[in-house]
Amino acid sequence: MTVIEKPVQLETYNLLRAALALFKKSPNELAGAELQQAQIQALNEFRIESRVLNTPEAAAVIITDQELQHAYQEIRDRYDDEDAFFSDLEKNRLSKASLQAALHRQCKVNTVLESIASHAPAISEIDIGIYYHLHAEQFNCPERREVSHIFISINPDYAENTPEAALSRAQELAEKLHKKPHKFADLALRHSECPTALQGGVLGIVPRGTLYPELDAVLFNLKPGEVSDVVKSEIGLHLLLCKSIQKAETLSLAKATPKIRQLMKERARRTCQRAWLAGLATPESEESDNER
Repeated sequence: MTVIEKPVQLETYNLLRAALALFKKSPNELAGAELQQAQIQALNEFRIESRVLNTPEAAAVIITDQELQHAYQEIRDRYDDEDAFFSDLEKNRLSKASLQAALHRQCKVNTVLESIASHAPAISEIDIGIYYHLHAEQFNCPERREVSHIFISINPDYAENTPEAALSRAQELAEKLHKKPHKFADLALRHSECPTALQGGVLGIVPRGTLYPELDAVLFNLKPGEVSDVVKSEIGLHLLLCKSIQKAETLSLAKATPKIRQLMKERARRTCQRAWLAGLATPESEESDNER
């Protein structure tokens, strides 16, 4: 596949942003179809930015030194030291000055689009109510369980983790915990082979389908405060503690309103921005009109 030549007007920073967004790589790590895709996205973004910057709204925007420094510092802070930062700039054919120029452009575009979005219509209570009733399934919360676990792996290469030894250890822990379930966190810290041991085995609050099927089947039959027998999954042996049960419920309109309002507000802002952008003339078309 032929890679498109980098257009003269395509900023290096746009290409870097596109490469990172699409592939989490810098442009010099891309080739073939990946590089072409990044170039196309970067060029599209650059053209949109140019249209925005060619408007009266952009002419009225002033980016302060403080705003520019804040944007620059956000990128600088991703690196451990100055040498690593400037080395990366050089690899991506950027200098401090060119990066600042690109950030100034980006800040100006973002400020204009933010201003345009602020003109989006307000979300009414009627809008929220209609959304709630049309998307009722989104507000059904399934039953969830607060769960902790102790995990013991099975590995024939280690004497303490052979199938027989691991099962014996797990059963011994189960016997202790059935008598003293309040010791679960302490025993998890001492015996569990899962990183969650450091938090007392806490897995969190989970709905059905989050854990392995074998664990799910046991967990959702436990009572609050109850410890399971040994459960085997494809990765090893487990003991589960059901700490609490959150019953299934349907979120009320009152509780759902903040979430719906934010969702609809963001949609309205994006719609407002898209409509404004769609009405802009491209720099090329304006030049063509001026030549007539």
